[in-house]
Amino acid sequence: MFKLSKTTDYGIVLMAHLASETSTLEPSSNASSAARATPREPQNARELAESCDLPVPMVSKILKALAREGLLVSQRGSKGGYSLARDPKSLQVSEMIRVLEGPVALTDCAIGPALCEHETMCAVREPWQQISRVVERALEDITLADLVRGRATAPRPSSPLLQVDGTRDGASGPTAQRS
Repeated sequence: MFKLSKTTDYGIVLMAHLASETSTLEPSSNASSAARATPREPQNARELAESCDLPVPMVSKILKALAREGLLVSQRGSKGGYSLARDPKSLQVSEMIRVLEGPVALTDCAIGPALCEHETMCAVREPWQQISRVVERALEDITLADLVRGRATAPRPSSPLLQVDGTRDGASGPTAQRS
């Protein structure tokens, strides 16, 4: 099973919560509004944890990581807290995953060379690298704004995509087919 860590899952939930508090999610005719999100007001870790029903220590850790990597802005003081650093329409799901989880890759060899001792003789290395690229492209096509609106778009087919067929010669179980 391919699965995001709880940290990444919670991080995306927190980002979505902050995005839902942003005024630029609605379509706008003003092109300059895409440059910067307009937060209503920053929220601190305790407020965000309570709003999202998540543990405060984990929320604090996630928010610090997202701020350190430039996805959030941290403001100190009595009215301080966290807000999005950019418009939700410009924050790709793949970027959030990369910050919280590391590179989007289904196998070590898809991350880079020399991470697997069997790399030179592996018969499935190239296909796994291709599948990882398809997954990453699909995640790049979905923004935080898409998640918040509940309208994640299907990936744009720029190259052949892998599709999962739920049956194999009448038997149950997934098989990969190229389209």
